[in-house]
Amino acid sequence: MSLLLCIDTAQTEAGIYLGENGKLIDYSENGNQQDHASWIHVAIDELLKRQNRTVTELSAIAVIEGPGSYTGLRVGMATAKGLCYALQIPLITESSLKAMAASLLVSKEFISATVSANSSANEYLLAPMIDARRMEVFTAVYDVELNVDLIPQSMILDPNSFAAFLNKKKIFFFGSGSGKWKNVCNHSNANFASASMSGEVIVSLCNEKFLHKEFAILTYCEPVYLKEFYIHHK
Repeated sequence: MSLLLCIDTAQTEAGIYLGENGKLIDYSENGNQQDHASWIHVAIDELLKRQNRTVTELSAIAVIEGPGSYTGLRVGMATAKGLCYALQIPLITESSLKAMAASLLVSKEFISATVSANSSANEYLLAPMIDARRMEVFTAVYDVELNVDLIPQSMILDPNSFAAFLNKKKIFFFGSGSGKWKNVCNHSNANFASASMSGEVIVSLCNEKFLHKEFAILTYCEPVYLKEFYIHHK
């Protein structure tokens, strides 16, 4: 039996998801990125009360570790680690890019696209993209089994950025950074989708890690930024 609280504050929209045995049973979301820090603790309390649960019943806390918004990642990680320390329960981390890829796989958009093209899902690769400003994105490439073909990284886009992959397979590009790539990519194997992160998928991925005891080391766990955070002094 598992009762997991999953936290995602990596991007513009934040979510907390309560999962039992790998199934989403309740959630709360917030669309104001500037408000994540003040929203999250109240939202967790209200979420548990709705389900007549308490924090002491939680088996573990899971958090999306990044990449994404610097401030958002710090809010999520600090909240998750604080709860784990206080409750003496394990911490689970998951990549935002992997969760995005897994969410696309179960989306109606991806399923209908493969059906209408009369093609197998195995013909496609998945390239989630998170906007990192200007022509830069956080991205990775996964196959449909969620194996990594291109490790998560920050990338400055140019017309040849994914040529080695596009010349071999069709790729679905999606996420907040995919629009800028669409403006410079004209390869026939490039497909674009608008699927968003799924709470059901986050719960499922994190529950798999719970079952296999794939826990983070609480003392050393930090957000995955993928690039340095610079403060400009006037």
